[in-house]
Amino acid sequence: MNELRLGPILIRNRLLIALYNFVESRLGIKEIFDLEIFYKLAPSHLGIFSCFGGITFFLFILQIITGTLLLVYYVPTTAHAYDSVVHITNNIPFGWLIRGFHHWGANLMIITVFIHMGKIYFHGIYKNPRELNWITGMVLLMTTLSFSFTGYLLPWTQLSYWATVVGTEIPSAVPVIGDYIKFLLRGGTDISQVTLTRFFAVHIMVLPAAIVIFIGMHILMIRRQGISGPL
Repeated sequence: MNELRLGPILIRNRLLIALYNFVESRLGIKEIFDLEIFYKLAPSHLGIFSCFGGITFFLFILQIITGTLLLVYYVPTTAHAYDSVVHITNNIPFGWLIRGFHHWGANLMIITVFIHMGKIYFHGIYKNPRELNWITGMVLLMTTLSFSFTGYLLPWTQLSYWATVVGTEIPSAVPVIGDYIKFLLRGGTDISQVTLTRFFAVHIMVLPAAIVIFIGMHILMIRRQGISGPL
């Protein structure tokens, strides 16, 4: 009886050990707090396309700053969202500039993410031992696209409303659970105040927290493994 009880425990322990060894062999987490890993020279093969990861990070910081400033005057209700955006653009000193930085910065951030990941893919840098860094990069890509999707509804214009209608209809094509996903995204059967509130909360709280965590992991792995060139 004791052997039967110990069997699942041994299997679990072996799986955990195998998982730890997999991560350790690629990241060297035993040395993760060794300050020497932060003193590394940049390799000579770096070019303009090696800068797009840093450019994306800069644009993300810009989004945080401009988004925080917009929050001061933005009203997340269907009755006042559009009017608050118009007020920011036309009446608040430099409001048009802040909103412009936020709007175009979001578009540029998506472009730079795709350029950065395209460079990583075509150079084969995602291969061993950088698979985990590629996975975090894919999560960051999905998070960036989610930022764009949730933020698009916030001005509550005709364009953003119908774009969200189309965007939230797409998951309904998924077999069995499609309608449940659509209902979850909208908070009901139609685009309403609940949808706007839900998108607003995800845009300013959930997604920023997630992206900060994965950016930290991404940068830490780059610092630990170094910058790779074409394989």
